Amino acid sequence: MEIIYNKMDDKELLTLIEQGEGYNLEFKESLSEGIGKDICAFANANGGRILIGIDDKGEIIGVSDSNKVRSQIQDTARNLDPHFQVSVENVGKVIVVTIPEGTEKPYSASGKFFLRTGSNSQQLDRAEIRKFFEKEGILTFDDKPNIKFDLEKDFNDKSFKVFLEKTKINPRIGKKNLLENLELLDGHLKNAGVLLFCKKVIRFFPNATIMCVSFQGKERLKIINSEEFDNDIYSNFENSMKFLKANLRTEYIIRTAGAREEKLELPEEALREALLNAIAHRNYFSGGSIQVNIFSDRIEITNFGGLVSGLSLKELGTKSLPRNNLLFGLLQRMDLVEKAGTGILRMNEAMRDYKLKVPRIKADENWFTIMFDRPNLEEQSYEDRIYGTKKTTQKTTQKTTQKILELIKENPSISRRELAEKTGLSEDGVKYNLDKMRKTNIIKRIGADKGGYWEIVLAK
Repeated sequence: MEIIYNKMDDKELLTLIEQGEGYNLEFKESLSEGIGKDICAFANANGGRILIGIDDKGEIIGVSDSNKVRSQIQDTARNLDPHFQVSVENVGKVIVVTIPEGTEKPYSASGKFFLRTGSNSQQLDRAEIRKFFEKEGILTFDDKPNIKFDLEKDFNDKSFKVFLEKTKINPRIGKKNLLENLELLDGHLKNAGVLLFCKKVIRFFPNATIMCVSFQGKERLKIINSEEFDNDIYSNFENSMKFLKANLRTEYIIRTAGAREEKLELPEEALREALLNAIAHRNYFSGGSIQVNIFSDRIEITNFGGLVSGLSLKELGTKSLPRNNLLFGLLQRMDLVEKAGTGILRMNEAMRDYKLKVPRIKADENWFTIMFDRPNLEEQSYEDRIYGTKKTTQKTTQKTTQKILELIKENPSISRRELAEKTGLSEDGVKYNLDKMRKTNIIKRIGADKGGYWEIVLAK
């Protein structure tokens, strides 16, 4: 027998389409063999909807022969193991498939197991999915309704407005309907919604704060500065980033033309990824806040919970099993996290772009820590690393300057590429030295970049 839900109207359909694909919503242009995989993944997760007749851009293209398509969808659901039922309805030219959360997890489609991860349906083997549900329980923390949260008194409308702006969701159908469409209401607001839309997270989850501490030296002996952030988790994330930037060093790079450039000693993108990783994947059932510790030689960002069962350290960056699927999906809608498994890769890439070592990761069943080695700016600045120069001693700088002067004396029209070949510097390194020599009146440029030449002044 087909499950029947309250019929969706055109207005609600348009609102769903505007939300875009995510953890609990999938678009399909037409019926395909992959529909069984997606129904299975939604059933193993927290449920969701599939809209058939919508392209990847969110444009309605419609479905022909809808009766045949509806019948095939029901047959596909019944062929899951164990058997499963979904609701299928026509809303205009679109077929809406509503998949409830399964009560007999795990489900398989054609002998394979799938789980919803962000906006993707990821295949798992039976051992992985069994371990996942054994450790996390059928009802995960973020999907659990919170009976203590009062939707009228405790809801943070300001945080909800920020969420709608970042996700570009139109609020015309009202707060309650939007929360229901996002799978956040089940009699009470679910914990994922409480984390994002509370006024003070510490009132409901004392362990969901972020504790930021700056220490003097390399040990936890003397505290220079500390703050604990206990509002909604997005505000806590933003405030923690401000703390990091305020307690790290910034280099000011001045070129011969243009505005002054500011560079944080560590790439901001990498720090953001590490902090978001801690927020999205931590175990909120366990005690203890997220820890952000700044030492003179490193930064450590630690969260409780360790690696999710079924995932090893070697698989980080290639595979992801979010511990908090509903929360992860909401953060993905806010464009804070991307495809599962790519956060570590982006973090490493940002560090390599800074010419720094990739962060170190330590994890066990209880903890997960990401450690960033801070650069020694006394020995080598951002400019030195990027442009191929090195301020180790004054003698090295003088030697480079002298070599460039000799080459200019031999050929005043020498190009930057020729200087790079003869000095062993990169072209950016040559530019850095030429700019520095020009600012200190050692040389000056006569004429345009093309067709001009260098003149030696030597006035310091």
